[in-house]
Amino acid sequence: MTALKANIFSIQRFSIQDGPGIRTTVFFKGCPLKCKWCSNPESQNQYTELFFREQKCQACGSCVEVCRENAVSLNNEKAAINRSLCNNCMECVDVCCSGALETTGQLMDLETVFEEVMRDSLFYQNSNGGVTLSGGEPLSQPEFALELLKRCKQKSLDTTVDTCGFVSWETFEKVLPYTDRILFDLKHLDSSDHLEGTAVKNEIILENLRKILKTDNTQLWIRIPVIFGYNDSTDHFIRITDHLKRLRIEKVSLLAYHQWGAPKYGYLGKDYPLQQTESPSQDKMESLKEIMEEGGLSVTIGY
Repeated sequence: MTALKANIFSIQRFSIQDGPGIRTTVFFKGCPLKCKWCSNPESQNQYTELFFREQKCQACGSCVEVCRENAVSLNNEKAAINRSLCNNCMECVDVCCSGALETTGQLMDLETVFEEVMRDSLFYQNSNGGVTLSGGEPLSQPEFALELLKRCKQKSLDTTVDTCGFVSWETFEKVLPYTDRILFDLKHLDSSDHLEGTAVKNEIILENLRKILKTDNTQLWIRIPVIFGYNDSTDHFIRITDHLKRLRIEKVSLLAYHQWGAPKYGYLGKDYPLQQTESPSQDKMESLKEIMEEGGLSVTIGY
């Protein structure tokens, strides 16, 4: 029987931003959304990809020699990659002496991931922490996510799933019995605006949100990325507050947009779509928080 595997791009230990206590966060590759503000663009595609940090390149030429697709050349004493020719074989990574070329994402089997998760089980117990599945969208690789959650619950670990919500309800039904908490991202209430910002409409997302709230024994926390000029208007936040108030949401986290992930787009050979977008000011974040608190919601700025 073939071992169950998933494409994982990072396993972050001692995380304090993805649920309560000290946690280990497993980041899955692959996401049905293509948010313009995504800070982890390497998480969007489910396949392994090539990172190229040009500033590290020493122009040794080893990558040029080994590339069978002629996708690498030397240009101005630096390597240059033709992404249309690259087949992500990663042979260039194996010969890169400077660390300029790296893989992002690797197929990992369930036992390996679970062993890594269990390394910090003592810290989970002492801090009321646990394990978080994130991404990308962890439920885009549903079979692996489900089995990992089951393993965690067999060891009585606290489990959290960080999701964009754009997955089948059948998948949610399978993982919820093994999930203590859902971190549910909410980008925009208007479907056409949601499509413009994320490349998908939001009807499935909002329907899943309503259905999760009808289930028992799973906490649900809402996380809203605040993007200047996209979803940060007073009117929109009044609407979000009214919507969440009717659903009896217990906690909302407002996450200010930032450009910390912008360099990664260059490493992938992509342009960053929100180059001119500014981060919201602290005053702006406080004003949005106040709107939601006046509606009776418990709100934090940041995680």
